[in-house]
Amino acid sequence: MFLFVLLGFVPLLYLTLKAMIFKGKWEYVVYFLLAYLPFHITVLSITYQATFSAVPVTFFQLTKDFLVILAFILFILYHRNIFEYPFKLNRIDKIFSIFIGLAFLYLLLPLGETTFLNKVFYFKNMLIPSLVYMLGRNTRFENKEVGKVFRIIFFIAIAAFVFNLLEGILGTHIQSFTGYALFNQGINNVEPTGNFGLSWTFETQAITKRFASFFSDPLELASSVLMGFAAGLIWYLTSKREESFLYLLVMLCSMGSLFFSASRAAFAAFFVMIFFIAVIFRLYKLILFGVSLALIFVLYVIFFASEDFYFFVIDTLTFQNESSIGHVVEWFLALDSMIESPLGIGLAMSGNLGSVSEEVRVGGENQFLIYGVQMGFVGMILYILLLAYSISYAIRVYRNTENVMTARIAFTGAAVKTGMLLPLFTANAEMYAYVSWTSWWMIGYAMNHYSKIGLQDEKA
Repeated sequence: MFLFVLLGFVPLLYLTLKAMIFKGKWEYVVYFLLAYLPFHITVLSITYQATFSAVPVTFFQLTKDFLVILAFILFILYHRNIFEYPFKLNRIDKIFSIFIGLAFLYLLLPLGETTFLNKVFYFKNMLIPSLVYMLGRNTRFENKEVGKVFRIIFFIAIAAFVFNLLEGILGTHIQSFTGYALFNQGINNVEPTGNFGLSWTFETQAITKRFASFFSDPLELASSVLMGFAAGLIWYLTSKREESFLYLLVMLCSMGSLFFSASRAAFAAFFVMIFFIAVIFRLYKLILFGVSLALIFVLYVIFFASEDFYFFVIDTLTFQNESSIGHVVEWFLALDSMIESPLGIGLAMSGNLGSVSEEVRVGGENQFLIYGVQMGFVGMILYILLLAYSISYAIRVYRNTENVMTARIAFTGAAVKTGMLLPLFTANAEMYAYVSWTSWWMIGYAMNHYSKIGLQDEKA
């Protein structure tokens, strides 16, 4: 398997570096991120299983970050008159800058019980998405180049479902073959848990399997397929009907993977995204579609589901499910910390990233509260404003641009950020690099066209 990793990774890295360095196409880093990030943990697991060494794992681990930083440097170098570059900051740019600036301040402040190195790694994981947004903010793609972005997204959505089908047929997780548990044990010092030797995330309370395809876990798969569905939907709505088969296939595959992941938050997020899209983008037939799906699910639970699944749903809705109770406990711990320390207790003190030590972690299953614990109420509010303006401004670009490709990017970015709101309440969802980084790039790309089409910030 390691040979297949090398045969895929090396040509992808070579072609990306060649385009970025020698052709000045620093924007092509987005193709690497789209093609590589879904397989990131699988690549790391296979690498460790083959080598039992942290050195090659670290190489694969840091390559994505290195390429984003390199793209940023090349952006500056290929603009020799960078100080004359026409930066027109909108509200999102300003909030993002303040948010990252605040994080940098908390990196330097002597707060928290974790090490400074852990803080540096945590700050890096916050900084990279902001650089990806900035790269999108300055990306100038032709329509064909934007088309390649969507083709990769379509491929990932279909491939994920194919691997899910394979998992279902074999009755086992792909991660059982890739060395996932070995990687977590050897690199992250996390012992295998659960009935399938992976982690509790890979099973339901009824001890049935939850599948992740080639993603890191079922929760990341569930969040990522929201992007595939949104992208497939906007292409279906803006293409001729005789060309719509591929887009219908992408949407069906995305929904199929959602079922394989068995993520309750993602299921709810899927319906939230459908209703949001229907109302905001005036696609009222989607409301009927969403209501129909919800009704079918209710009827299935009441009349056809097994007794275990019936009570699983009831316990989830009434917060009597162990997982649901766990979320609530983590929320209260985080809120208690915020009340005691309204200004925060320091970086790398909350969340589920590798740089957060379990011994000092406070909360960790709500992205909003994670930032609140670390950077106080100010940090949490800035993050909420960042999401709100990102969705709002992307919608405005979608409605006002005459470029179909730009509209598709803006639509997908806004829909994904909206769909991710619920997963953000139950997980450290910004760590899902594929959906997080890609959607931030899309928001940045949409903002690149914000002022070009005559839009301006609303006056307070």
